[in-house]
Amino acid sequence: MPLPRVVLADDHPGVLAQVRTILSPAFDIVEAVGDGEAAVKAVRRLAPDAVILDISMPVLSGLDAAARLRAYGDAPAIIFLTVYEGDEFAEAAQRVGAARYVLKRQIGTHLLPAVREAVDARQSAREPLQTEARP
Repeated sequence: MPLPRVVLADDHPGVLAQVRTILSPAFDIVEAVGDGEAAVKAVRRLAPDAVILDISMPVLSGLDAAARLRAYGDAPAIIFLTVYEGDEFAEAAQRVGAARYVLKRQIGTHLLPAVREAVDARQSAREPLQTEARP
């Protein structure tokens, strides 16, 4: 069974490398980009199961990128990875369709389970309901 596919978007190369290290045993990292516009293009081109977005990125913020992805229709699971701890950021992420919100200071403990849960929830929502055949 193929690994779920993920696009990463963060403007800090060190964070991209750390996320790749944490996720690559369980996920196929199909692209890593440094801005929100590139994230939108990568998601539209590659149709991943999930996209991990930093909130604050050049060209297009993660929040704006997520809103664009949702407007296109069948968006991947959206996970925000950010330094912003305020409720206003978490609420803004939720408004644009975030499945999970992970703080960068918790990357080592919270990111992998958050991505797994978000991908599993997305896949479950897309599967048709199974019904038992009646005699």
